[in-house]
Amino acid sequence: MNILVVDDERDVKDLFEQRFRKEIKVGEFDFSFAFNAREAQDLLEDIDVNSMLVLSDINMPGMSGLELLKWIKEKYEVPPPVVMMITAYGDQKNYQEAMRLGADDFLTKPLDFQLLKNKLKTMSL
Repeated sequence: MNILVVDDERDVKDLFEQRFRKEIKVGEFDFSFAFNAREAQDLLEDIDVNSMLVLSDINMPGMSGLELLKWIKEKYEVPPPVVMMITAYGDQKNYQEAMRLGADDFLTKPLDFQLLKNKLKTMSL
C-alpha cells in the first residue's frame, strides 16, 4: 500500500519510518512524505492515486489539510484516494468539517500507531 503522509512537522518522517519499520522492510507499506499541502498536491499529480492512501494533518501553514482534502475529493472523482485526517485538535468542528468534505477517517494526535496499523491492514485499495 502506498501512503502519503502530509505534515509540516519534519520529525514525523522519522517517527513513521521507525514505527512501520517491519512493514516497510517486507514491502507491505511504502511511505512518501510531504511537508505542506502544496508539496502533497505536486506529489499526487505525479503518481497513480488509485492505489494511494493520504494521511494528512489538518493544521499546517499555508494551505490547511482540510483545503487539501477538498482539493483531492474534487480533483479525483472515481475512485478518489482514501484520505485520513490527523489533528492534535480532536474538536467536533474539525471532525464535522473533515467528514463533510469527504474524509474517510479522522485520527487525533498523539497517534495510536497500533490503531493506525490495524486500520491500514484492514483497508484494501
